[in-house]
Amino acid sequence: MAFSRYLIILALVTGCILPSGVQALWPIPTTLETGMTTLKISPTFYFDVQIEGPPSDLRDAVAQSQHYLENDKLGRLVVGRGSNDTSALATARTLSKLTLSLASGVAAEPISSEAVKPLGTRSEEYALIIPADGSAATLTANSTLGLYRGLTTFNQLFYYYGGVTYTLLAPISIKDTPAYPFRGLGLDTSRNYYPVCDILRTLDAMSWVKINTFHWHITDSQSFPLEVAQYPELSINGAYSPQEVYTASDVQYIVQYAAARGIDVMMEIDTPGHTAIIAATYPEYVACSDASPWADFANEPPAGQLRFALPEVMNFTASLLTNVAKALPSHYFSTGGDELNTNCYANDYLTEQQLNRTGMTLNGALDTFTQTTHGALIAQGKTPVVWEEMVLDWNITLSNETIVMIWISSADAAAVAGRGFRIIHAPSNYFYLDCGAGEWLGDDPTGNSWCDPFKTWSKAYTFDPLANLTEAQYELVLGGEQILWSEQSGPQNVDPIVWPRAAASAEIFWSGKQPTGAALNVTEALPRLHDVRYRMVQRGINAIPLQPQWCALRPDACDIYA
Repeated sequence: MAFSRYLIILALVTGCILPSGVQALWPIPTTLETGMTTLKISPTFYFDVQIEGPPSDLRDAVAQSQHYLENDKLGRLVVGRGSNDTSALATARTLSKLTLSLASGVAAEPISSEAVKPLGTRSEEYALIIPADGSAATLTANSTLGLYRGLTTFNQLFYYYGGVTYTLLAPISIKDTPAYPFRGLGLDTSRNYYPVCDILRTLDAMSWVKINTFHWHITDSQSFPLEVAQYPELSINGAYSPQEVYTASDVQYIVQYAAARGIDVMMEIDTPGHTAIIAATYPEYVACSDASPWADFANEPPAGQLRFALPEVMNFTASLLTNVAKALPSHYFSTGGDELNTNCYANDYLTEQQLNRTGMTLNGALDTFTQTTHGALIAQGKTPVVWEEMVLDWNITLSNETIVMIWISSADAAAVAGRGFRIIHAPSNYFYLDCGAGEWLGDDPTGNSWCDPFKTWSKAYTFDPLANLTEAQYELVLGGEQILWSEQSGPQNVDPIVWPRAAASAEIFWSGKQPTGAALNVTEALPRLHDVRYRMVQRGINAIPLQPQWCALRPDACDIYA
């Protein structure tokens, strides 16, 4: 059967409902051609890896895909959940294998090695072809990482009814490549602790929607749960309990687990603000420690910030950051730099003494501190990542390679890009997953959270990464992420508060647009996101429903003007 390119394009453009297999794909591929032939998976289906000496993590990825194919058992999201497909299944041809291969001359490196290469050098593209006649499907790529992305897509194509796993859309032809190199999810594990198992489960879900960076905000003013061999007292004194610590072996396991799923771990130790907990070990390094009222000295309790003007604090911080960073394979490490409160230093004797002795301003001292800490990281081969205040509020001297994260407002991206820095979008007005839960501070019963309202998936999905930028600045956009700050979150609610909402930015930064070239839009996306959510639930993720199931089974029936 010839591919029905014209029909597929027409359906997308006019907003018609596509067969449910197309609705399943998230993020939507770069190019997509499908037919209307039913094809079922053989009981003896297997993955034929045509690669000499395949790395162990590729073999594991293939076994994982086999597991999902056999155990997802997801019924199509239609009334009857596939009961009307029985007559088509009775005469359907059978698919017996998927052949995996790399492009000619490409060496098979481990997925975990490919996943941590510098941004812009990772090869995530792939091509997937599933014929309608039952002959072997093929998955080809330029790297094992690309094969992993293609396996993820392959698993999304199939449904289950009456003991049969099948698709209604053969033949299928997909060529796919990400629009942006950075597609992240940020998680704060300091304000509340997340056991390792919850982080691993989150990494699994990230991989299913092709998110490739875990931005791990691991310490903050409230706790220091990271074990650092050179500074053991930081976690001994700074963790909530001995059980709520990420040991060196925990970190390595998480990093390796992530890399095998195509995910780079970019750790953040925020400095010089958000560091009050360091006073539990080094009280002489922290100004305004536990000062009251805390709101005069910090954005949230407890107060306390590093005395960054002091040489010994600069040296300590540089040593701390490099000792942590050098044990991580990622090329990127975030030093934060947000929400620095100047009141903390106004009457701090040691800071004022140092500034008077050197003739420096506070801004100048911060510049020196940042150059010292960043210089130490750069010497380790790491690229520093900072929050936007370092550029827009403090005008710090930064390496041209420094990456700047936009969080206060999406409107700030143009100003940072105007300074020539590469940017990662994480704007609170679109992408903060913690917004909308109301005030978390005590003694404020009518208060709201500062970034209310709740950021729905559809609000996030309307984000335009190139808004207000000149065409010459487009290349500065590396991608973006949604992020969960954990004042009101923990292992009890991480799944429903993150999923499936975090899939919104995953598609924005992988797909960029629909296969037709049309802009992404929430009407077309909703049936596919329903599918993502239901498949996540089948795999053990407690993802929140987007609508009543009645709506999920009747695409567009619950639209506001339906």
